[in-house]
Amino acid sequence: MKILALSDEEYPGYYDYYTPDKLKGYDLILSSGDLRASYLSFIVTVAHVPVLYVHGNHDTGYDQRPPEGCDCIEDLLVVYKGLRILGLGGCRKYHPGKHQYTDRQMRKRIRKLRWKLWWHGGVDIVVTHAPPEGVGDDTDPAHRGFGAFLKLMDKYKPRYLLHGHTHLRYGQTPVREREYKQTKVINVCERYVLQIDDETITPTRKKGDLKYL
Repeated sequence: MKILALSDEEYPGYYDYYTPDKLKGYDLILSSGDLRASYLSFIVTVAHVPVLYVHGNHDTGYDQRPPEGCDCIEDLLVVYKGLRILGLGGCRKYHPGKHQYTDRQMRKRIRKLRWKLWWHGGVDIVVTHAPPEGVGDDTDPAHRGFGAFLKLMDKYKPRYLLHGHTHLRYGQTPVREREYKQTKVINVCERYVLQIDDETITPTRKKGDLKYL
């Protein structure tokens, strides 16, 4: 399965300078937040594959105009072609506003999903906006990661955690991929291509099904 992950910064090749070959061959597109609704709406229209998204802390405009044709997976476990995908958007609370949470609030969100995670034997991909604490985050209050994600990875051992929020171009030595125990933590800022061998996916539903759990 070929997955395109997006976050925070728009890639001109997918919008202003789009050509049909740019989004060809993908099976699924995931957004980790802070992208214009019109950008995602355009991508889902031309790519002809599902676009699943979580909110970034700047996505307050989605309340009035969400990305058309795309599916929000906040606080949901979704199964797509056998791949279990969990959505947990938002960032650490640093001032009043939507899509911001304390670490305690994020732990509570995760606890509410525990029976679904147990029933389906865990999760393969966690889609977040903020990174885990100490794994790709920053020291300023707005870009600290969630300790709750460390506990999530400890318990359920997802194969991947995809996040945005910390812009790679801001760092002197940007790092996209990090390892946390059995999970690969990937900063998908702007765009990242994830290729998963179909033989490693445990089929939980028929091919092609998109199931909200």
